[in-house]
Amino acid sequence: MSSFLLELSYLIGSITFVIGLKKLSHPESARQGNLLAAAGMGLAILGTILFHEHNGERIGNIGWIVLAVGIGTVVGWMAAMRVKMTAMPQMVSLFNGMGGACAAIISIVEYHSHPDGDALYLLVVFLGLIIGSVSFSGSMVAFGKLDEKIKDFSAKWLTVFNLALLAVIFIVLATAMVSPETFGPSVLWILLSLSLLYGVLFVMPIGGADMPVVISLLNSFTGMAAAFGGFLYHNQVMLTGGILVGSAGTILTVLMCTAMNRSLLNVIIGSFGGGGGTSAATKGDQTVKEINLTDTAILCSYASKVCIVPGYGLAVAQAQHICHDLEKQLEAKGVEVYYAIHPVAGRMPGHMNVLLAEADVPYPKLVEMEDANGMMNSTDVVIVVGANDVVNPSAKDDPGSPIFGMPVIEVWDAKNIIVMKRSMRSGYAGIENPLFFHAKTKMLFGDAKETLQKLVAEVKMA
Repeated sequence: MSSFLLELSYLIGSITFVIGLKKLSHPESARQGNLLAAAGMGLAILGTILFHEHNGERIGNIGWIVLAVGIGTVVGWMAAMRVKMTAMPQMVSLFNGMGGACAAIISIVEYHSHPDGDALYLLVVFLGLIIGSVSFSGSMVAFGKLDEKIKDFSAKWLTVFNLALLAVIFIVLATAMVSPETFGPSVLWILLSLSLLYGVLFVMPIGGADMPVVISLLNSFTGMAAAFGGFLYHNQVMLTGGILVGSAGTILTVLMCTAMNRSLLNVIIGSFGGGGGTSAATKGDQTVKEINLTDTAILCSYASKVCIVPGYGLAVAQAQHICHDLEKQLEAKGVEVYYAIHPVAGRMPGHMNVLLAEADVPYPKLVEMEDANGMMNSTDVVIVVGANDVVNPSAKDDPGSPIFGMPVIEVWDAKNIIVMKRSMRSGYAGIENPLFFHAKTKMLFGDAKETLQKLVAEVKMA
């Protein structure tokens, strides 16, 4: 009976994972999907504690398990409640790294518990250790870079060194499989050290503009490592969850690369995050035209259609709620307002969607890049709030630009462009943006939140 109830809890848990993942595909149902999947995992954990048996014995150390679950729940709850929207990518990286660390620890424990396991068993142990360790150390570096505590480091020799290090890892793995006595028990610590080092060096040269892809890739690594743990324990729910996370992360990584018109290999070894530099497109007329708040309010109030393009600067200023207020004020005057969302805007996949959902912006107003580009010709005013690289025309017309070929939001097709920025500094990718000097562009300088607050007041009086 216990075995049946355990398997039933795992089956229900697996089903909730699948349904929850499906619901995550739409912002309106994402919260419900997240809660459903969490409930399924809770049921699987409870089922394991109550019904799991090994050689006729129930699971032990219940008190320690409950204490650990309790501590994790409290820490996770407090972190989620206190984190700022701008720090959401850091939290995702941190939590993902913890998942990778858990998978690596599982491999270490299982190796010492079954050092004489068959070849397939040892292969799964070693792969779980390697992938989990890479995910952990890589995620920690990503956390530091997103939090601006670690700077990009890139050198020509680093790519060669990383490839050589990866080759050494697989050579050690192959040797341990063919001839276990060559390294003995020390092989575990050799692979652990090499994998941790590779995770650090793998992420170090990747530039800021590529971080959404890296976060997604590391997430898929953690999913795969968890799936290996499920295989070791013959645990269906752990296996199912790991496969879903790994496959979803891989698909998202591919979609992110497609959105940037780049291959995954190019992202990893040819990143363009910190270079700066001036493209050919920025060497012409660099006259900047400014606009004041009153003129901006009048221009928007008497427009038929206004598009808002959010970027990371909106998140930094915590201005999403004020942006929503501007949208409502304009709609009260009969103006049609929509948001153009680029897939890699911000510093993690879906960052802008989450940001605007927090401000209760209706989902139908969030228009994906391809559809938004088709609407630009009929748009009277585009307001770019804190976005930079995702509206850079160099991606379309400057073959010398590092982002040439990357799909962007073609705001220059609209009748008027207003760019809200603190200064003329380049964006996260460190690339100059000729949009700032475009004939249709007018700059509205200042903090996004403060400027939007004043703009809302001006619109009310317009």
